[in-house]
Amino acid sequence: MSGSPSNEAHEVLRAARAWLAEFAEEGVTSFDVAPARPVAAPPGQGTESLEPRPASTASGAGLEQVRAHLGDCTRCPLSEGRTQIVFGDGNPNADLMFVGEGPGENEDRQGVPFVGRAGELLTKMIEAGLEIPRSQVYICNIVKCRPPGNRNPLPNEVSACREFLDGQIDAVGPKVIVALGKPASSLLLGRDVAITRERGHWNEYRGVPVMPTFHPAFVLRQYTAENRRRVWEDLKAAHAKSLEA
Repeated sequence: MSGSPSNEAHEVLRAARAWLAEFAEEGVTSFDVAPARPVAAPPGQGTESLEPRPASTASGAGLEQVRAHLGDCTRCPLSEGRTQIVFGDGNPNADLMFVGEGPGENEDRQGVPFVGRAGELLTKMIEAGLEIPRSQVYICNIVKCRPPGNRNPLPNEVSACREFLDGQIDAVGPKVIVALGKPASSLLLGRDVAITRERGHWNEYRGVPVMPTFHPAFVLRQYTAENRRRVWEDLKAAHAKSLEA
């Protein structure tokens, strides 16, 4: 959303305060900062790998109908600041579905969810950890436009987008949903949750088993062996359950 420098600074400050409040609730008192590491291009790729990825080519009729209904959405103020809508990515018939909170800067630019640093980590968890291609799962967010300053989505923004998330869940028909982080988990569980206490415990949404776990961005901020182990356990449990269903 365009605006004066003072308004932008206010949005950043509000986002920072929201993060601090969440950390305080979850008992986080210190931060382990992982050193920045360059991401190597896949074999056979050079600078072309930095070009924006195309939007999802999922062809499920149900998803197409949900996307058509969403249209050039202006149902909430997030539409005023977006570059483009970030709908979803992956297999329209996936057994495993990942739901995050909202697009970030890279996602807003490319039109694909989870393509920044957090997206790279999520992809690694899926492909190297679970040994399935990212293209075989479905990934989306509870809001489809980037919140200013990457702050958490506000209740009215989540409410405006909820029918489209529900439509995606119904269209894909996943066997298991992985809720990434506090906002997504709180929405799907129907109550405000502290993700450090709720992660790893099975819940249900619209008849689908839900596994809450840490958002990849949280893992990057708190890059400890314990946090990585917890997420790995959650994803293994979710994958195993999707194979059993």
